[in-house]
Amino acid sequence: MRGETSKKLALSFILFPILIIIALSSQSTLASKKLPLNEKSPCKRFVLYYHDTLFNGTDAANATSATVANKTRLGDFNFGMLVVFDDPMTKDNHLLSPPVGRAQGFFFYDKKNEYNAWFAFTLVFNSSEYKGTLNIMGADLMPQKTRDLSVVGGTGDFFMARGIVTIETDTLQGDFYFRLKMDIKLYECY
Repeated sequence: MRGETSKKLALSFILFPILIIIALSSQSTLASKKLPLNEKSPCKRFVLYYHDTLFNGTDAANATSATVANKTRLGDFNFGMLVVFDDPMTKDNHLLSPPVGRAQGFFFYDKKNEYNAWFAFTLVFNSSEYKGTLNIMGADLMPQKTRDLSVVGGTGDFFMARGIVTIETDTLQGDFYFRLKMDIKLYECY
């Protein structure tokens, strides 16, 4: 009888840690299960307007972007053209409203048979409402009404933020001015 009790005790010392490990791993699996993006609410959301005035050779005082590599001769859709920008961001769609920050980066046209661009830029905030930066990149599929770019990080109020920026062309005035409405939805906020 005494030998049987010591065997049960030894077996419980072996099984108890195994049961604890199984319980902890199942809890961490459940805790790390993430909701699909469309079922998750953003932790921060706001709308800004991006104003781009391309330098046309005569308006250096008003220009906020410039072509630094000309388009190629492949197609009629600016394929290969690289534009660098330092564009004002406003809370409404008026170009002369006080900027809350600047969009600083570049885009280039990367499709031969229709307009399409690839953006990489940082929103640098300078308002009392927001401090810090948001880093954004992705394809601007121009023929679509709305397009999504990825928020891949940030600093300050947006430290390590992740999310989606849904852009929509709000106005287009020839090749020299366009305004984008940017619906910024952050899903990871720290």
